[in-house]
Amino acid sequence: MVLNFMGPPGAGKGTQAKIVEDRLGIVQISTGDMLRDAVSSETNLGLEAKSYMNKGELVPDSVVIGIIEERITKPDCKSGFILDGFPRTSEQASALDDILGKHSLKMNHVIYFDVPDAELIKRLLKRAEDEGRADDNIETIENRLKVFQEKTKPVLDYYDSKNVLKKIEGTGKIEEISQKVSEI
Repeated sequence: MVLNFMGPPGAGKGTQAKIVEDRLGIVQISTGDMLRDAVSSETNLGLEAKSYMNKGELVPDSVVIGIIEERITKPDCKSGFILDGFPRTSEQASALDDILGKHSLKMNHVIYFDVPDAELIKRLLKRAEDEGRADDNIETIENRLKVFQEKTKPVLDYYDSKNVLKKIEGTGKIEEISQKVSEI
């Protein structure tokens, strides 16, 4: 099973992916986590990615797509996986379809977590405070939300046209949102 959790930064994709990962025994693949790991390890990829991430910009497609393809071929992805934070552009969505096809996989569901901007900003500032994340300051958050609207929201139309998009309200208690995800 291949699932994709989409939504703006702070929508709860990672939280819900971890719940589904535990419940179904399929692995969560978070491009954000993979990139942050590369940054903290100061790999060449990490240093390149850091300059984009610190400004709230998207890391170039070629870098992210390569990381994803390498990741989904690992043994822990055999039973399925949840993509969290990818694709972020229509070009990435098309490349992902090619990668999945090459490995005889298909996207089962794309779940979009719809959350108002004011709630996202509140959540991200709290996360910055709790986790000390440098990429969660007000200027970067506002830019990330703008980039999401411009670059990532069109990906929803792409998946809607393939009849795999499911939209859910991403506000409320974690358990309530998780129940909506389970129903899908």
